[in-house]
Parts: sequence; C-alpha cells; structure tokens
Amino acid sequence: MKKNIPILIIVFSFLLAFYLYPRFPDLVATHWGPSGQADGFSSKNFGLFFMPFLSIGLYLLFRFLPSTDPYKKNFKQFENHFNNFVVIIFTFLFYLFCLTLAWNLGYQFNMVQLLLPAYALLFYYAGVLISVAKRNWFVGIRTPWTMSSDTVWDKTHRLGGKLYKVVGLSCLLGLFFPSLAIYLMLIPILSVTLFVFVYSYVEFKKENK
Repeated sequence: MKKNIPILIIVFSFLLAFYLYPRFPDLVATHWGPSGQADGFSSKNFGLFFMPFLSIGLYLLFRFLPSTDPYKKNFKQFENHFNNFVVIIFTFLFYLFCLTLAWNLGYQFNMVQLLLPAYALLFYYAGVLISVAKRNWFVGIRTPWTMSSDTVWDKTHRLGGKLYKVVGLSCLLGLFFPSLAIYLMLIPILSVTLFVFVYSYVEFKKENK
C-alpha cells in the first residue's frame, strides 16, 4: 500500500490540474522570493502540469534506480525507511502544488512561511533515513571516502543523521522569526552538508593511518 501512495498523489494532481484549468489565468505565479512573495511567472500549462509530470519522473527514478545499485543487498536493509521518505517527498511536492494552485486562485499568503513546516519534516526524516542507510550509490552522504569504507560510511551517517534532524528543527525557527526564515533554512543545510563532507575525509584519513 505504501508504494501506491505516490501513484495516487500523481493521479490526483493531474485530476486537480485538469479541473482547475478553465479557472486559471494565462500567466501564473510559479516562483517566490525569500520574502514569500511571487517574483516569477510562467504559462498556465507550465504552472498546472509541471509538478504532475515532474512527479512521474521522480516516481520512475525512485522505483527503478535501487534495483540497479551494485549494493542493492545493503539497500534492502533500510528499504522500509526509504519508502517512507519517498512518500514524504511526494506529499511535500503535492503540498507545494496545492499552495501554488491556491495562490493563483487569488488566495494571498507568505509562501515561505507555509512551506517551513514541510521543509522541517523533509529534512528531519532525511536525518532518520541517513542514520540507518547502509553503503549504496543512491541514498546518503556519498563522498569518495564514505564509498570506500563501511566504517567511514557508518560514522559519517550516524553524525549526519543527527545534524540533518537539527536542520529540520531549525527550519521551524523561521515561524518565529519570519524575516530570517530563509536563512534559518539555507545556512544550516549548507553548513551541515559541507561539514559532513569534510568529516568523512578526516575519518578516512584516520582509518588509513
């Protein structure tokens, strides 16, 4: 059942797009700046159908790539967590799609503010997934050093999993500091990504001394 949820979301996205097509203007908002206000516009066809078609591509990617992984036996060990993450990603995209539809139907709100809880959940569960992921080519912190050693992989992912959970929680701070919301999301994610990259190299050097 869990694997069918993305399909149901994709089908409902297309039905929603076709249903709302006559009510949409020819030019629709499709991008929002750090202030949460629209600053980019596209055609009605792009605005309504880009997300559903993108979801199809992502579904095919998530469905078939793991079976081509040379470490697919390792992948089986955390497959349930991965399937949960896929559901969260598709739910996130559908939520973003619904906010886009609502905005272009005349409802006004701060897009960044409404997206913060969704980003928080996405990054927090990414931390959960990373903490249990075993060495593979598609999920996790894949650096030359984590891919060369199970020990370095495990150490990097244990720490990285905790840090990405912190990133998720930091996103929620933007609800209380709206003017800093975009920075409370971007700065932690970039800092953590750089840190775990360097950390994996340091651990690799230690192991090889």
